[in-house]
Amino acid sequence: MVRPTLKKQVANLQEIIKETAWKQIAEFGAPALSLRAIARELKITAPAIYNYFPSRDHLVTALIIDAYISLGDSQKSVLDDLAKKDGRTRFFALGIAYRDWAITYPQRYQLIFGTPIPNYDAPADTTMPAAAWALLPLIETVQALYVEGALRTERLAKLSPALKSSLEAWKQFTENTAEIEVLYIAYVIWSRVHGLMMLELGGQLPAFFIDPGEIFRREIATMVIQYIGE
Repeated sequence: MVRPTLKKQVANLQEIIKETAWKQIAEFGAPALSLRAIARELKITAPAIYNYFPSRDHLVTALIIDAYISLGDSQKSVLDDLAKKDGRTRFFALGIAYRDWAITYPQRYQLIFGTPIPNYDAPADTTMPAAAWALLPLIETVQALYVEGALRTERLAKLSPALKSSLEAWKQFTENTAEIEVLYIAYVIWSRVHGLMMLELGGQLPAFFIDPGEIFRREIATMVIQYIGE
């Protein structure tokens, strides 16, 4: 899969606008994002921003794509660093790196996976390829385990025709070569770590969990046992 890129990448001002937008999101939340407020902070005219982002929605879309690509690049870097390690090690490291990225970039994580922005609909033709890039390292890791015969697909419940059709449609859309059971397992794994991350970033974990990372690490280790074995 080819790494997605933003169209019309323009140096400096475009990136400065996006950096300022992230600061605004961190302070006021994504729904309050305003091109005019960004222009005031940068001491430029609103039309100067419109040359790069014709509307708030165009800016939000660019931020979403950047966030997905950043996450995907981070995950891919982990696999590149552990290229000679076994699948179990790579799987575990990938999970830990996912949390590390979310903790480092909470606004980015919340923008792509959190509460939708009112009156904003992400254009699937541009955001879906970036989302697929973010999930690709996990899919490749699970697929490698499948090819090695190390993935315990026999423990899965029977695949219904409706779900099979959905997974095949996803595979066709992303032009992914992974087995559909691999796609299913990768998606379920993501949903489990995502749930823990949303609770942690939202401050919803019980107060007696002194180190949220411990429950996260145990869940990753549990998934290793569940899908790969002792």
